[in-house]
Amino acid sequence: MLTVHGLCWLCKMPLALPAWGVCSRCAKTLFSKMCGCPQCGLPSTSAETPCGRCLQKPPPWQRMVAVNDYCPPLSQMVHRFKFRGQAELAPTLARLLLLAVLKQSGLPPPDRLISVPLWQRRHWRRGFNQSELLCQALSAWLPCEYDSQTVIRIRPTATQHELNARLRRHNLRNAFQLEFSVQGRHMVIVDDVVTTGSTAAEISRLLLRNGAASVQVWCLCRTL
Repeated sequence: MLTVHGLCWLCKMPLALPAWGVCSRCAKTLFSKMCGCPQCGLPSTSAETPCGRCLQKPPPWQRMVAVNDYCPPLSQMVHRFKFRGQAELAPTLARLLLLAVLKQSGLPPPDRLISVPLWQRRHWRRGFNQSELLCQALSAWLPCEYDSQTVIRIRPTATQHELNARLRRHNLRNAFQLEFSVQGRHMVIVDDVVTTGSTAAEISRLLLRNGAASVQVWCLCRTL
């Protein structure tokens, strides 16, 4: 999908490759310069070994990859994508996420991508599921499977960004159901923003209970 007039989404300069969505100069400003823990993605002294938080209480997933924190200009692009209905940003944002993944070493190649499901009414109001659009683009570039129905949401929940960390965990309890076998498979959960990690944790536990070999979380933004 091409951007309007083949211009960079950020600086509006013409693109040599319009499908990229952002020019190489702007792309450099979108990637994180901070050192993040390879497991939880939060600021850490090492990008190679788990931080003290993860050593004491590791999250249920094994690795996390994020493009950056929720800060401009990436946060502005994500906001336009998610809340202003600019679904045409999906290929550009998915490409940035893929570049962040390719920079990592030691990641097991994924067997299947998992999009975070929306409740039917919220999906209808927004017009699309941003996680699904990211997965569709990524699965076209990666040798892995994707089906939007692998994990489904079986009950409505309150909007996560309106809740504190404790309520987020309770809000998502038993909200998801697995529809496909994941036995012995390396799974990747793809989301736009990970804050407390409650959604990713709930889906990760579901996958691991059903025999997944490993779970990674790929997101555009990792923030507190």
